[in-house]
Amino acid sequence: MVDLDDKRLAVAKQFGATALVNATDGHAAHRVMEMTEGAGVDVAIEAVGQPVTFDICQAIVGAGGRIANVGVHGRPVQLHMEKLWDRNISLTTRLVDTSTIPMLLKMVQAGKLQPQKLVTHRFAMKDAMQAYDRFGNAADDGALKVLLKNGDGH
Repeated sequence: MVDLDDKRLAVAKQFGATALVNATDGHAAHRVMEMTEGAGVDVAIEAVGQPVTFDICQAIVGAGGRIANVGVHGRPVQLHMEKLWDRNISLTTRLVDTSTIPMLLKMVQAGKLQPQKLVTHRFAMKDAMQAYDRFGNAADDGALKVLLKNGDGH
């Protein structure tokens, strides 16, 4: 797991991550390649939607590997074909949509996914703006997922 926030890395470890890399120093790709003895990873999941995280995924994907891009990008990214052309990689993109929700719900029902463990803050629907502010300052508040509920928010 690669992230800028040690709190989020700790949560990833609780979910089973076996290797953690804090990327604040800008050397995440180098450290992942060291960990894998230069082989790279089988799957690199880009879930942030930033050019820098897409670049890290391209740098760490191994031969025959896959980049799964689920982050929502608001800015263009560069696809580095000059570095990827000989690795036989796959690039997939997808959002949570009507095709993926049934599979995700089955995984939740089977106990393989436990999304409730990611909810760090709960708000009543009437406090939606406060919830957006909290999520907007996620690093300061330790917010992972903010839940909005009808009623009092509990």
